[in-house]
Amino acid sequence: MTVGNTRHQARTLALQVLYESDIAGHEVSDVLQRYLEDQSEPQPVRRYVERLITGIQTDQQKIDQQIGDAAPTFPVDQLPAVDRNILRIAIYELTRESDVPMKAAINEAVEIAKQFGGENSGKFVNGVLGTIANGLASSH
Repeated sequence: MTVGNTRHQARTLALQVLYESDIAGHEVSDVLQRYLEDQSEPQPVRRYVERLITGIQTDQQKIDQQIGDAAPTFPVDQLPAVDRNILRIAIYELTRESDVPMKAAINEAVEIAKQFGGENSGKFVNGVLGTIANGLASSH
């Protein structure tokens, strides 16, 4: 399994965990544990999902602030849960996973948004992440 495949699977699984937690109000750690018990995911996928979830939980306030700054007309708590959590995953990767190329994180997020989100999710996610990526690039 390639690194790209591993990460794609991990991002998709992380989205499912975050989405359930968001919608049903279940503890993220409980949902993650159940998913990892239920799934027959390879070890690298499991490790990356855990890393994503843990990192997002640790940085969620900061990540949500970045979403709010990049899309001020769309309150974070009013965004569709799929879009909100795709953005959280991508922003975590953009800001904390230095071995994930910026373009790869954005492209993946857009693809996942097109797959799981609404009609305009791909465009919205791309716009928000483009704004954040520009800000990150200018601060480095």
